[in-house]
Amino acid sequence: MELQHLKEIESATAHGRGELLRLGVVSLFLVATMLYAATLGSGASLILVVGAALAAYMALNIGANDVANNVGPAVGARAMGLVSALSIAAVCEVAGALLAGGAVVDTVKGSILQRHLLTDGDTVVAVMLCALLAGSIWLNVATALGAPVSTTHSIVGAVLGAGIAARGVEVINWETVVAITTSWVASPLLGAGFAAAFLYAVKRSITYQPDMASAARRVVPYLMAAMTWTSIVFLLVKGLNRALVVELGAAGSFAVIPATLVFLYMRARLRTRGHLIANTKEGVNKLFNPPLVFAAGLLSFAHGSNDVANAVGPLAAILDALGSAGTVRALAGPPLWVLAIGAIGIAVGLALFGPRVIRTIGTEITELDQMRAFCIALAATVTVVLASGIGLPVSSTHIVVGGVFGVGFLREFLKTAYERTVAEIKAHHPAGEQQALDAFLERFGQASVAEKDRLLKDLKARSKNSEDPANFSKSERKKLRKMYKQEVVKRSQLMRIAAAWVVTVPVSGVLAALLYTLLAQGVARA
Repeated sequence: MELQHLKEIESATAHGRGELLRLGVVSLFLVATMLYAATLGSGASLILVVGAALAAYMALNIGANDVANNVGPAVGARAMGLVSALSIAAVCEVAGALLAGGAVVDTVKGSILQRHLLTDGDTVVAVMLCALLAGSIWLNVATALGAPVSTTHSIVGAVLGAGIAARGVEVINWETVVAITTSWVASPLLGAGFAAAFLYAVKRSITYQPDMASAARRVVPYLMAAMTWTSIVFLLVKGLNRALVVELGAAGSFAVIPATLVFLYMRARLRTRGHLIANTKEGVNKLFNPPLVFAAGLLSFAHGSNDVANAVGPLAAILDALGSAGTVRALAGPPLWVLAIGAIGIAVGLALFGPRVIRTIGTEITELDQMRAFCIALAATVTVVLASGIGLPVSSTHIVVGGVFGVGFLREFLKTAYERTVAEIKAHHPAGEQQALDAFLERFGQASVAEKDRLLKDLKARSKNSEDPANFSKSERKKLRKMYKQEVVKRSQLMRIAAAWVVTVPVSGVLAALLYTLLAQGVARA
């Protein structure tokens, strides 16, 4: 009995030990960051140490929350395990941050606030410190709730809030605010629309065909070529845009070559090994594993190169203000150690706290398989490429999460429509014709999309000439839709994530404004 109690106590404390280990690693990282910043030495070294610590804290939260969007669909589709996903994402995030994460000051400070109204270095330092702390706190809360939010929106809201508290509403760069608001709405809608459209095209061209293996050998090379083309363009215009400026047209032209090579390779490979593909959905799904792993790494690299600015941009602005005799000037690029704080922090935060949000995206919104996850990844790259072409700002976080919802709602619609069709087929067969009904349903299930349409038209035409036609009224069809409606998207997750998105900018802004006000009052009293 005592041994059993000991096992129960050990089981109950296992979670606490894990949390203690995470806290220890986080503390070690923060202390190491502060010690390194202290060795740089200057008259304002204490401010630099605090800024470095807050930037590290922000990077940890970015890794815990935002990176999940890149690998969540692939994990949910079981294209890779959680440990593999964390490893690939961490390496690609660090590579993106260090190789292409420069030029961050203008992004975080100059684009959000009116530069000419922030000429006082002390004010810039206070605004950025409060913004880092406020953005980090909100991300921490969102991660604890398992809600994927945009880290860009978090830091933007925080900078806006602290800036307004410091200089009033006139400090706002309204052009940027309007762009962010547009992104708020456009990103998830575009992601959902493209992901649903791609999945529907895949279903019609592959999974709705009687011979799925043959259809896959014919269609998959085109899908892989499309993924390759958009991925290369995405990498050039999004992932490397801070280190290498490439016009969209030039990127698109260059990407044609690798896309063509991938198409030829996949077509030859599937022709020689086509007999190994099972004529089942599971067999076809296996073809999508490699591009999913590649897409996860690509999205992580692009995320590291861009969103590292959300962590170290304010720190670079602080460093700039401290080193420019109290005035603010443009900084071409932050020192390597500043980027390293962001890169390592993102990797550590992902490893320690990322699984929670990864599970939310991969498994807790809707069920994903490889084809669905592939369509989400393709939607993310296509949306960013098209948005770059028309100058529309979009959030990769919102695109991916919107794509997950788009895929789920399409599945709901198709399942409900199919069940309603089966109900109508049964209604068109009078009682006593069970054998004919079973034969028709079997033929209908194995038919192609075009053949299904023809079978239904023939069935309804015969029914109209019968003595007992099953002509449903509008109200009867409405009842039928409700009767067979299947929900495969969790509404509770939809409401929770949508609420988190809506409040991100206001909450981080208000929190930053309060922190700045408290800081200003403390300085005045001192």
